[in-house]
Amino acid sequence: MEVGDGVDSESKSQRRVGLLYDERMCKHSTPDGEPHPENPDRIKVIWNKLQAASIPQRCVLLDAKEAEDKHILAVHSQNHVNLIKNISSKQFDSRRNRIASKLNSIYLNEGSSEAAYLAAGSAIEVTERVAKGEVDSAVAIIRPPGHHAEEDEAMGFCLFNNVAIAASYLLNEKPELLIKKILIVDWDVHHGNATQKMFWKDPRVLFFSVHRHEFGTFYPATDDGFYTMIGEGPGSGYNINVPWENSQCGDADYFAVWEHILLPVTKEFNPDLIIVSAGFDAAIGDPLGGCRITPHGYSVMLKKLMNFADGKIVLALEGGYNFESIAKSMLACVEVLLEDKPILGSSVAYPFESTWRVIQAVRKKLSAYWPSLADELPEELTNRKAPPAVYVPNSSSDSEAEEDDESQKVSEHLEEVLQDIIEPLSKLKVAENHAACNSNTWRSELSKVDIWYAAFGSNLWLKRLLCYIEGGQVDGLQKPCVGSVDKTSPKEIMWKTFPYRLFFGREFSLSWGPGGVAFLDPESNSQDKTYICLYRITLEQFNDLLVQENHEGYVMSSPLFDLTALNSVTVEEPHSLQVRLEKGWYRNVVYLGKEHDIPILTMTCTPSEIEGFKSGEHALCAPAINYANMIVRGLVEGKQLSQEEAMAYIQEASTKGL
Repeated sequence: MEVGDGVDSESKSQRRVGLLYDERMCKHSTPDGEPHPENPDRIKVIWNKLQAASIPQRCVLLDAKEAEDKHILAVHSQNHVNLIKNISSKQFDSRRNRIASKLNSIYLNEGSSEAAYLAAGSAIEVTERVAKGEVDSAVAIIRPPGHHAEEDEAMGFCLFNNVAIAASYLLNEKPELLIKKILIVDWDVHHGNATQKMFWKDPRVLFFSVHRHEFGTFYPATDDGFYTMIGEGPGSGYNINVPWENSQCGDADYFAVWEHILLPVTKEFNPDLIIVSAGFDAAIGDPLGGCRITPHGYSVMLKKLMNFADGKIVLALEGGYNFESIAKSMLACVEVLLEDKPILGSSVAYPFESTWRVIQAVRKKLSAYWPSLADELPEELTNRKAPPAVYVPNSSSDSEAEEDDESQKVSEHLEEVLQDIIEPLSKLKVAENHAACNSNTWRSELSKVDIWYAAFGSNLWLKRLLCYIEGGQVDGLQKPCVGSVDKTSPKEIMWKTFPYRLFFGREFSLSWGPGGVAFLDPESNSQDKTYICLYRITLEQFNDLLVQENHEGYVMSSPLFDLTALNSVTVEEPHSLQVRLEKGWYRNVVYLGKEHDIPILTMTCTPSEIEGFKSGEHALCAPAINYANMIVRGLVEGKQLSQEEAMAYIQEASTKGL
């Protein structure tokens, strides 16, 4: 059904907006009716909200269409297309749930195939209508979402990559429409990992994603969403990631990114058409996103994009799991596309300091490709910043919850939904406050047990280590430490060398900013020599150090590393144990032997992460000067090396391959 003639004569001057919704996409649901955030009601509440505002009567209603295999195959493999095409058939009845269980955050049922084909085909339909000029812009209220769906794998609630399929269709199948350059703006709170890969080497597509990343700990929990991922070959510079370091980013943070990255680059790129991967899970109140964009914020972001590509914009729904937020946000966007009312309201908030830091890092990385990003931002601008974000427990997956004080109405049974989601990448293990009495018990017990904490990085300098014990901050440290519950200084300090490999990895840390930080490969090698400072502290204090090194907001109602764990690593091979933290780079506690019959413990990255550094999956990176200075001061004041020798020691560790 198409409705275009219903637009009355008084509205002829307004833009023609295509609107597509089809309830057949609601057939995709959990097999046994279990609650799930990505459920059919998501698109129903949007449609109901638009109807209540009489939006459909002011739009051109477009019919949903199933995509053809040949168009899906432009971005997906034959095996993947075959699976999604047939997964809802009777022949898969006995295997469907088992197949879904092996995928990352995916459910499948008898309606999944049809919904996936309709979502992809509808994205093509609205995009082609805009490209032809039959409508000025269009909105596709579709599900399942798409931006996580890889070439050969469904993941993150996504079956087919709807936006990538639509963009590829225009560029490769419809040259007569003269759409030669497409900007894809992904404002979903999660990184559009699959869309990025599908256009990684393609300069015809400028892919822009702003998302929570938190150094690879937020879903999809890889380094793909970091700002250093800029494309390859002819596509270099055409992939732009803006990775938030924290939750709670709101209108002011997104506006700053628009003004200082997206809009100037878009002006240079000069796209023929814009597709928005319109996830609304960064909206206020979303249970998975933990950010704070208002409907006004979305309307401003969209309005600014309408200044490009002659306003040829397509919105294709991605995520968003708070019914009220997703409905209000989409309504605000459609009203902007219709241009039937001015955008009212303003934001007096400032971006977080971390937002300016990320913006400046992105601009620096991409300035060689986009001259508009070359200039330094003035200090009077970047000094206008909000206080640091209040800690919100990190949700690493599309399938986990975050609390937000400004939460609006959330769908019924949400708590139950988020307790039992399909294959979350990481389970939050945040302790309840009512466990304080248990905390006192274990703390009392572990305060009587001494261990040697073996420091090899910035904690080689005593004053730096005391920040973790007493609280506070030293020069170069980006933020103060909270300190340990027991603020007693180390009872004894001694130095030793160990036959382990010191190396520096990662390109950025919250504590030190740009530059690598120190890690230890605990696989013994007689050719290696690492200087280690041993601090005699209690096992209770060691647990507080573990939290501060990895996940400062974590609340310990029980120890991460208790007496049982201590006995285990001292007796059994391998002499290491990964503690139950789902984020952080120092979760692997390693036993290095004994000194005066007291166990020596250190913390480093996990064995799999060490393999990632060796393979190139994780970046090796020399330390920033502030971080290196901590190590130098520790070695010099500890009378282990001269300043020149200490610098040479760091240089060798930074350049020697793993």
